[in-house]
Amino acid sequence: MKVVSTEKAPKALGPYSQGYVHGGILYSAGQIGINPATDTVEADTIEGQAEQACKNIGEILKEAGTSFDKVLKTTCFLADMGDFAAFNEVYAKYFTSKPARSCVAVKTLPKNLLCEIEVIAAVEE
Repeated sequence: MKVVSTEKAPKALGPYSQGYVHGGILYSAGQIGINPATDTVEADTIEGQAEQACKNIGEILKEAGTSFDKVLKTTCFLADMGDFAAFNEVYAKYFTSKPARSCVAVKTLPKNLLCEIEVIAAVEE
């Protein structure tokens, strides 16, 4: 197994890794809307937080040697399903290959954010 770690995505908020590659597959931790350059949440809208979460996922994909078009499955967590349409607008710009997806509402996310995204992606070994 290979640990995936990059300073271009937020550091883990707990005892976990940003991702692991095993058997040609990347398993990422969930990414939220923290700007890794400032270690802060700068956006207070679902669009801004989703944009930053997608950028963070992109950096983890890059570090693992893969890309958005190799994502097989995503799991998306929303604090409010009322944000579903606005979230999808941002999500669709990044996940153009339309990977399989689960999207659920949760009671609370870390730092009381509005969304979190995790991915499983193919990696060329």
